[in-house]
Formats: sequence, structure tokens, C-alpha cells
Amino acid sequence: MATADQVKALVRSHGEGDDARFYSVALQVAAHAARSGQGKFAQEMRELVDGLRAHTAAHLGRPVPVARPRGELADLLTVAYPDSRLTDLCLEAGVRQRLDRVLLEQRQQDRLREKGFHPLRRLLLVGPPGTGKTMTANVLAGELRLPLFTIRLDGLITKMMGETAAKLRLIFDALAQTRGVYLFDEVDALAGERAIGNDVGEIRRVLNSFLQFLDQPDSPSLLVAASNHPQLLDRALFRRFDLVVDYPLPTSDVARAVIRNRLATMSPRRWAWDRVDQAAAGLSHAEITIACELAAKEAILSGQQHVTTATLVAALQERHNATPSAS
Repeated sequence: MATADQVKALVRSHGEGDDARFYSVALQVAAHAARSGQGKFAQEMRELVDGLRAHTAAHLGRPVPVARPRGELADLLTVAYPDSRLTDLCLEAGVRQRLDRVLLEQRQQDRLREKGFHPLRRLLLVGPPGTGKTMTANVLAGELRLPLFTIRLDGLITKMMGETAAKLRLIFDALAQTRGVYLFDEVDALAGERAIGNDVGEIRRVLNSFLQFLDQPDSPSLLVAASNHPQLLDRALFRRFDLVVDYPLPTSDVARAVIRNRLATMSPRRWAWDRVDQAAAGLSHAEITIACELAAKEAILSGQQHVTTATLVAALQERHNATPSAS
């Protein structure tokens, strides 16, 4: 049965007109009942919530105002309106082509739907830290002129796994009702391999819930999940995504593009690119950008008009020294 706090939360959310919070608490009650062996009551509660949601949507004819999240959603989502563009990213040609395809299908989705097809809408981005995965979500939102909703894992993952599943449901309801780009960063926190020996049953149930929500019917939103550790992800997760994009460390050509972009106003007539390439090898896009900023500030404070090769190489080497060994 519901706890005293849950009853008070139900009454308060009803009085404030916060439907999202009301449904979330009701599902928490259902989860608590299921753990207590009251399976029939829990199922009836969930069906009641589903029915109320459908009835409300049919009569109001408008989505839950996720762009101004209230109550429970305010703890689960942060909202931004990026103005980033694809030209802001320096990427491998293969990655760029995949993102171009995503944008094309999203922009032409009406033509695809007329013929019974759906645009690419579930993306899994994997690769080392600092290679542009999170920035990609910003760029997709900026290019499509959509809000970017970033899921706050600290608000989503709770000690009570039944509550986590209920909160996941809230997020996927929002995803279906309000079009946007929804970013699950560091998704391995939710979708770790189920076969790991120290896993617990409740965590597996959260993963199963996540997989089920990913299987929901087509929605107007773009879901982007990112992971620095794809080897930790459950294998079943990969099948749920329309596109898996691998973000490698930058090649010398990409590294040069990052350097030229960041130091466009302080570039000399020429750099000794062989030395620069050697110093930049093995660094991520983000680390190269940080090195460029360090070199630029060093030049400015030294009264120089341009960043010399020696200054840039020294900054790149400093980033290598600051990066933990992979061993």
C-alpha cells in the first residue's frame, strides 16, 4: 500500500495540477505494491494510470509542457536551445556522412512517412571521451531548431529501482509528446551488461524497462545515447538503435582542422605540421582544443601576435602529460 509520504504527494500534486508528478507517484505506489507481493493491485494501478493519461491527452489535445518542466520532470531534464551547427564540428568523413543522413531524414520525415517509413530517430554514439559525442547532440538540436533535453541521471537513478523505472516512463512519455533532441549521456549507467556477475535483480529490471521503452512505437523526437565505454553496454541495447556511430580519436587531418578553427585569429603563416601532428597524436578533439587555448593565452601574455610551433607543441605535450595512461 501507499506510504504516508506518497499519499501526501498524491494530494499535493493533484491540488497543484501537476499531472506528471501525480502519475509518477502513482507508479511508485504500484512499484512498491509489486515488491510487496501485491501483483494484482500493482497491475490495476498501472492500467489506471495508463487510462487516465490517454483520457487526458484526448481531451486536452496538447502535450505536457516539457519545455518548462514542473515537479518530477524538473528533476529529470535540463533544457537548452543550442545554436550550434554541423560546421562547428571537426569529424571524420564517415561520422559526418552519418550525421548528414540523420539530418536529411529528420528534415524530410513527412516524405518518408507518406510512404510508410520512419526517419532515423534513435542514435547510439560511442567512443573515447572528448571526441564530440555530446557536442553532436547540441549540433543536431541546433540544426533542427529543436530544444535539447538532457536526462539528469542523478535525478533518474534512485535507491529504489522501482522508482527509477517509473521515472524512465515519465521521460519516454515526454519524448513522445514534445518533439526535441533527448540526450542520455553516459548511458552505460543505465544499460550495463546484464551478465555481469555482481549485478542485482533490480538493476536488471531497470535495464529491461529501458529496453522496452526504446521499443515503443515511433515518436517525433530524436533520442541520442552516448557512451565512453561501449564494452560495458548490454548487447541487446545495440539492436534497439537505428544507427550506431563510432567516434574515433582524430586523425592528423582532423586534428589540423581543430587547430586551424580554434587558432584562426592567431595562426602564423605556417606551422611545422610534422611536429604538430606527432604531438597531437593520441589526443581527443577536446584535449587538442584545450591545448590550443593554452597556447593562445601563452602567446598573448608573452606579447606575441601568433602562436608558434614550439608553443603549440609544448601545449599539446602538456595535455599528454595530464592524460592518465590507458594501462
